Amino acid sequence: MVFQVSHTTSYFYESGVTFCHNIATLKPKDMIGQTVLDYNIDISPTPTEISEKLDFFGNTVTRFSIQQYHKELKVTTNSKIRRDYSLQPNIYDSIEGKSITLQQALMALKSYEEPILAVRQFALESILIAKITPEIKAYAEVSFKPNRPVFEAAFELMQRIYTDFEFNREFTNVATPIHDVMKEKKGVCQDFAQIAIACVRSAGLPARYVSGYIETLPPPGKVKLVGADASHAWFSVYIPKFGWVDFDPTNNQIPKNQHIVVSWGRDYYDVPPLKGVIYSTGKNKMKVAVDIRPAV
Repeated sequence: MVFQVSHTTSYFYESGVTFCHNIATLKPKDMIGQTVLDYNIDISPTPTEISEKLDFFGNTVTRFSIQQYHKELKVTTNSKIRRDYSLQPNIYDSIEGKSITLQQALMALKSYEEPILAVRQFALESILIAKITPEIKAYAEVSFKPNRPVFEAAFELMQRIYTDFEFNREFTNVATPIHDVMKEKKGVCQDFAQIAIACVRSAGLPARYVSGYIETLPPPGKVKLVGADASHAWFSVYIPKFGWVDFDPTNNQIPKNQHIVVSWGRDYYDVPPLKGVIYSTGKNKMKVAVDIRPAV
């Protein structure tokens, strides 16, 4: 499948801005099963300085600064991506991968060989997932048991979060602690991914946060509205003898062609679509419009 993705972020500043420096993590990944056919980024006002590089996690980041007065910042990316999930390794085809137990996985993760050393960082605390509370650990232990296959446990965890948590855009924002989400059982895809990561790490396993997009379909008989989509997030678990396996607790499914990967990190803090600093006073507003549809 080939998708056309448009992502526009607009900031409106009450008092205007005289200087800003920003980092955008918006370019989809080139990887097995996903090919970026075309990509461009348009920034208004035109940046004084702009550069592109890979970050520590291998994500493409664009750094730019604007050194002129402006009351609005608009960042638009357009991507054309080919997705073919069948090219990726399939956990169901791996006897070792789908059968390795938690106890066996923890033993394998003690190795000093690559790629084990590279994934160990994803088993540690991170900025937004800093302290595993007894409540989170207890929730994880329902699924993760010593002699149970890791894949089976992670799949069940995904299903439980989908069932137990309410999708609610009004309850959280990017600064809401995961412990509040755990207590109230409310949040959005970002929160559900981070709850799952905290659970997986509480069992001693590596888990990473995946940022991207998902194709959404309008209700029957309705026309899809331009810009009505949104960024998406899910989680990935490292299973020794196989590798990384993605899980989407918001939609209760293992991501396939409809999921487009942009970046990954330890939690949301590592891979926000856009972040930066500004020199200004007063309030500001942000508007985001995302559109994903099959390419013509």
